[in-house]
Amino acid sequence: MLVAQAPPTLSAPALAAPIRAQYGWGYAGPDGEGVGTLSLLMEPASGRLVLELHAPGERLVLLEGDGVSGYRLLVPRQKLDQRAASLAQLPLPFLPQVPSVEALLRLLRTGEGTGISVTKRDAQGPLKLHWQGKDARGKDEQVWLERKRWEEGK
Repeated sequence: MLVAQAPPTLSAPALAAPIRAQYGWGYAGPDGEGVGTLSLLMEPASGRLVLELHAPGERLVLLEGDGVSGYRLLVPRQKLDQRAASLAQLPLPFLPQVPSVEALLRLLRTGEGTGISVTKRDAQGPLKLHWQGKDARGKDEQVWLERKRWEEGK
């Protein structure tokens, strides 16, 4: 005897796990040169982002927020405290503009982005990235990123 079975239900896709990443950075531009650390916590499902840019002994930038409550960009040296509803409305320090956390994640995972080139890869993706672009005043600047840590957690 055959028993009718209900069709399988489609479950909602699993939410993307948070990603923690850390990069060493180097900068050359009209305001000089520098090196430091870029630390990121990204949760693509919610749009949550915490981005910290450090130079030796100093936090240069803090960008945090999510897709619901918006984002806040703090740049203490420039006395900048800016809020926006979306990531696309805030300038990312040292990186090309991205519309979302998913786009930032794609940039770091694949090297996709305006002015981005991948100079070295490993099994996890781009290990070294180079970005060449313009600052807010239209002056040339360059950034080098080297991945130090990449963790996809729970």
